[in-house]
Amino acid sequence: MDWQALLNRERLGKVVHGAEELGRSPFHKDHDRVIFSGAFRRLGRKTQVHPVTSNDHIHTRLTHSLEVSCVGRSLGMRVGETLRDSLPAWCSPADLGMVVQSACLAHDIGNPPFGHSGEDAIRHWFQQAAGKGWLDAMNEAERLDFLTFEGNAQGFRLLTQLEYHQFEGGMRLTYATLGAYLKYPWSAQHADSQGYKKHKFGCYQSELPLLEQIAQKLGLPQLGPQRWARHPLVYLMEAADDICYALIDLEDGLEMDLLDYAEVEALLLGLVGDDLPDTYRQLGPADSRRRKLAILRGKAIEHLTNAAARAFVEQQTALLAGTLEGDLVEHIQGPAKRCVQSAKEIARRKIFQDKRKTLHEIGAYTTLEVLLNAFCGAALEQHGGRTPSFKHRRILDLLGNNAPQPHWPLHTAFLRMVDFIAGMTDSYASDMAREMTGGAMPV
Repeated sequence: MDWQALLNRERLGKVVHGAEELGRSPFHKDHDRVIFSGAFRRLGRKTQVHPVTSNDHIHTRLTHSLEVSCVGRSLGMRVGETLRDSLPAWCSPADLGMVVQSACLAHDIGNPPFGHSGEDAIRHWFQQAAGKGWLDAMNEAERLDFLTFEGNAQGFRLLTQLEYHQFEGGMRLTYATLGAYLKYPWSAQHADSQGYKKHKFGCYQSELPLLEQIAQKLGLPQLGPQRWARHPLVYLMEAADDICYALIDLEDGLEMDLLDYAEVEALLLGLVGDDLPDTYRQLGPADSRRRKLAILRGKAIEHLTNAAARAFVEQQTALLAGTLEGDLVEHIQGPAKRCVQSAKEIARRKIFQDKRKTLHEIGAYTTLEVLLNAFCGAALEQHGGRTPSFKHRRILDLLGNNAPQPHWPLHTAFLRMVDFIAGMTDSYASDMAREMTGGAMPV
């Protein structure tokens, strides 16, 4: 791979090329298109780790995505400064930073309501539906899209198909930004063969032609059928995400009284060592732990960002060859790596087992089961030209012009239903399921 192709500024879709705007590069436009989209705005009412609560300090998918984008921009710019001589003449470190920032903004845009438990609930429902014969009209590759449902693939569909220019390029982002977004540039058919985060994939069968087009434009090596090497900048986007959720999970854990401040402080001090800001040294007993943690966290992110940028530059040969194994954090050395690993371990032991989180996850299964039964049931009943019942006609009416047509392939029809449900916020999904069950959710 080479940077000239990897930083392709052309756009996906039917694009009329106009004059460049003063002070606004193609990558700035990508950033703005994501920010102004309805799908990005809805992340404000979607679960990050903990349920959306009345505590305004707890992160949502929106605040998490914004923070990841800031770290991603810093990573891109630092790498850009170091690799300046290897980049195209027109590409500045700020351009590289903007590509990574835009990809980071979009990295969770396809996640359904209720976070990862929502993803699992959708997979679980389709596995049960397959047992009833509901997916029999699809081929094996199409069935896998639903049986192994992935927010990353839903996000790719949203960016390239659903938002703005529907089924004509979607947001019409640059190929560079789409490449940096694609954590898993392969289909569900080949997810198990990757050896890296098995069962993850980034593209439904419906968007496979678009993935092929993007890979060709960027010069991503094809590693097998429906499978390409990852864009090098994906590793920076992924590192920014790892850095943020490793530290932010701890911050949210403190807000919810699941962790002791001393434990989190010791972890961050172990990373920054004597490199403490003067503002931290001047704090006294009367200062809040929230203020102390904010200062420490900022310095910790600086250290982790520097370490990740160094690792990227050190691994540039493997990155451009498409042969780097694992993620970038695995190639970070010393205190930075220990900090991220320890933070994740603390989160596993003390945060993810919280009873409030557990009850929320159980509720996600019930809510999404009601919605999928209703919407996919309506699509199935009308499939092949059959006349749906009055109830299912009313359900189809809820989708307006986006409702699937009776003559459509079932894979296409079910994707439209998943588009609608996956785009819901936590509260909207819960309210709709409650109304559909007459005001009382089933047990």
